[in-house]
Amino acid sequence: MVDDLTQRSASQLASAVADGDVSALEVTQAHLDRIRATDEQLHAFLHVAEEAARSQAADIDRRRGSGEPLGPLAGVPLALKDVFVTKDMPTTCGSRILEGWRPPYDATVTRRLKAADVVVLGKTNMDEFAMGSSTENSAFGPTRNPWALDRIPGGSSGGSSAAVAARQAPLGIGTDTGGSIRQPAAVTGIVGVKPTYGGVSRYGLVAFSSSLDQGGPFARTVLDAALLHEAIGGHDPLDSTSVDDRLPPVVAAARGELGGLSGLRVGVVAQLQGEGYEPGVQARFDECVTLLEELGAEIDEVSCPHFEYALEAYYLIAPSECSSNLARFDGMRYGLRVGDESHSVEQVMGQTRAAGFGAEVKRRIMLGTYALSAGYYDAFYGQAQKVRTLISRDFRAAYERVDVLVSPTTPTVAFRIGERVADPVSMYKADLATLPSSLYGGPALSLPAGLGDHNLPVGLQVMAPVQHDERVYRVGAALEAALQDRWGGPLIGRAPELAVAG
Repeated sequence: MVDDLTQRSASQLASAVADGDVSALEVTQAHLDRIRATDEQLHAFLHVAEEAARSQAADIDRRRGSGEPLGPLAGVPLALKDVFVTKDMPTTCGSRILEGWRPPYDATVTRRLKAADVVVLGKTNMDEFAMGSSTENSAFGPTRNPWALDRIPGGSSGGSSAAVAARQAPLGIGTDTGGSIRQPAAVTGIVGVKPTYGGVSRYGLVAFSSSLDQGGPFARTVLDAALLHEAIGGHDPLDSTSVDDRLPPVVAAARGELGGLSGLRVGVVAQLQGEGYEPGVQARFDECVTLLEELGAEIDEVSCPHFEYALEAYYLIAPSECSSNLARFDGMRYGLRVGDESHSVEQVMGQTRAAGFGAEVKRRIMLGTYALSAGYYDAFYGQAQKVRTLISRDFRAAYERVDVLVSPTTPTVAFRIGERVADPVSMYKADLATLPSSLYGGPALSLPAGLGDHNLPVGLQVMAPVQHDERVYRVGAALEAALQDRWGGPLIGRAPELAVAG
């Protein structure tokens, strides 16, 4: 029973709980047992809320038994990235400076999960304050990839991606600033979606880069991702950047109700393939493009010339915003405090930040502070924003010709833990293909595309115009079905050596 329940999709589990075929408590306990059996190897979780999860599941069973209405994902377990505030669990953002902190309120995403009767199993590991592409920057140690324990699970949302890939939870929540949902999804062989910026509330999401941060779903199927997207998405008056419009029909698209791919115009981005992409990554991408054409899509190569400057622009804009956002962590109001009454305020602030922040966070704060400093603002931050505008123009021009754009999600498969730690630029290049859509603000989905070098997962990225999230689900669902017909099942099922499969 345990193995069966942890192998089911979120939609299957929700239906089984709603029909009374299985209890929410049984589902929750099966996943808690899975975490207990595997997380010593993976280190996907920073906090497991066993008692609270069982209590919530038991309440769902009681309400179902008495005929009370339930949420659309009632009884389905979820792994929540530890960057969303939760008043009943610690929120650390993977940092010593917030170790043990319990917020006084819930993020909007947290509240909407509870309203949907999703069972939150706990908080997952992450690169400190979401700064990284490998989850090696966590103050509490790295998370490992379920496919190969000596390799990274992506970042910064690597804890959530590893949990979903290892069947510790059927659903996960991550955040994507420059690729931190899509890149982990690609290297762990699952589905990850960055919604349109503003499509999911940022209220209670501890900010790294306010103009880029966006929460979104992890799942093992496109439909599951859409169901979770619908549960957490929509306008929030508490978030000034929230899109005041109806959520696109993502679930209908994932169910194939908006039509197949016949006549859909798909643009292949010339700048996001070829040199710098591993042979296995490029081969799987080319196969997917051929399959899209077989499914009736019209394929066209599209040039987006300013995409090649996305890396430089991002690593000026995001650090500049983090320099401002992280100023609040000063040892004065909450979290870590180093020093005593004999120290001045300036000494306490300096010592607290020196002890509480890790090396990558300090690096980005310094980069951002320099870029914003007098005499350099126009030359660095101002220029980066101009490049961002040019990248957005490239997208808009492309979408006049095509309905969606596609590319590999990452240039390589998962690299080994420690391999890029001493070379930050090499680490940053893991996000080459995901950065442009983050700077533009449009939705993007990463779908398992097969296995590449070292028999490790490869992801295909589908991008769409702002507020057309349904298009990435439409393409993702059609391609997922076609790929699984060829494979004889999900990508995860093709991994006889999945390190923690059990």
